[in-house]
Amino acid sequence: MKHTLAMIMAGGKGERLMPLTERRSKPAIPFGGIYLLIDLSLSNCINSGIYKVIVLSQYKSQTLMRHLEGGWNIFSPDLGHYIKIVPPQMMAGEKWYQGTADSIRQNSDLIEQESPKHVLILPGDHVKKMDYARFKAYHESHGADVTISVIEQRKEMADRYGVIEVDDRFLVRGFQEKPQNPKTIPGDTEHVLASMGVYIFKAQVLIDLLKKDDRPDFGKDILPGILKSHRVMAYPYRRENKIEDVFFYVDEDGMRRESTVQTIPDTEYWRDVGTLDSYWNANMDLTGANPSFNLYGKRWPIRTYQRQYPPVKTVFAQESGSKPRAGQALDSLVAHGSIISGGLVRNSVLSYNVFVHSEAGVEESVIMENVVVGHHVRIKKAIIAEGVHIPPHTRIGYQPKKDRERFTVTPRGIIVVTKDDFSG
Repeated sequence: MKHTLAMIMAGGKGERLMPLTERRSKPAIPFGGIYLLIDLSLSNCINSGIYKVIVLSQYKSQTLMRHLEGGWNIFSPDLGHYIKIVPPQMMAGEKWYQGTADSIRQNSDLIEQESPKHVLILPGDHVKKMDYARFKAYHESHGADVTISVIEQRKEMADRYGVIEVDDRFLVRGFQEKPQNPKTIPGDTEHVLASMGVYIFKAQVLIDLLKKDDRPDFGKDILPGILKSHRVMAYPYRRENKIEDVFFYVDEDGMRRESTVQTIPDTEYWRDVGTLDSYWNANMDLTGANPSFNLYGKRWPIRTYQRQYPPVKTVFAQESGSKPRAGQALDSLVAHGSIISGGLVRNSVLSYNVFVHSEAGVEESVIMENVVVGHHVRIKKAIIAEGVHIPPHTRIGYQPKKDRERFTVTPRGIIVVTKDDFSG
């Protein structure tokens, strides 16, 4: 992967994730307790052997830039490795990035300076483990000019995605943007192939296309017009993406063992965290004994900037009597600095420095950093934004009518709470 340059789209407004994106960009939203969403794309690059990375930032980028500068300065300039954070340079006029193609076009001089053989274009806000080395090998073995990673989705969900039409060799034959009547997969009338927004180009092909076509997007604008002049392939992600890893398990005798898994189950996992509901779902997929997305493998680690907080603490162990008081976290992820002081946390994800007071209960929720959960509070199916102090005896997620009057509520019924909701 020495001659591959990765460019990560990290400037999205994330309007459908409001109010979480009120003060930060979409790729800078916390995930899994200690990570930001962009950590997954960056970790996939490192794990795939890609050490030349350009992050294209734009809106509300301070949190993102601080995170990358503090925790991702692991590249060696002496070896030609780097991570560059590039806001809009406005080289071609005073305008922000207008789309994926436009953001690359505005920085095409960086590609030409590097002179890579291939350019990998990635979203900065998806949850997945993807081996880009396998992606590149597929691209080269099929003699493609451009390859698009695709994933099967039920045809009734097609209107949420860009849908790719292919023949039986997975050569791309057409594009449909959020179609009502989509073309299905050959031989499978119930599913479509959705674009994952992950592309690999021959570098010179990419540069030539951007010079000839000034439209802003790849999927909507540029790629549909080159199907007769260029070889465009689809990469079936679930079939081709194979990652080997080592996990721990407990055997029948209660002994902890290591197991090498040739293809880990979550290599098929993918979520575009574009809505509050999908964000909550992705976090819930981390919990439990056998999570849908596992952060605990050894060979495909997810890296991040680790904050300097003390270890997690649970206090009080009075589990019986007339007033039981025991700090517990069950089937949950809890980040450093958090204290569970006589409360119960179940099937939830807690970020840094969360304090759960006595006799409080948190269930199936995402709690961001510096949150205080007061005495006797009950929270269920919620996202609590950073810095919220929840007063004692508050109920969130138990009274739908009152919740809708006071908080943001998603179509699925997930309650979203911010500091402003308790400012009065």
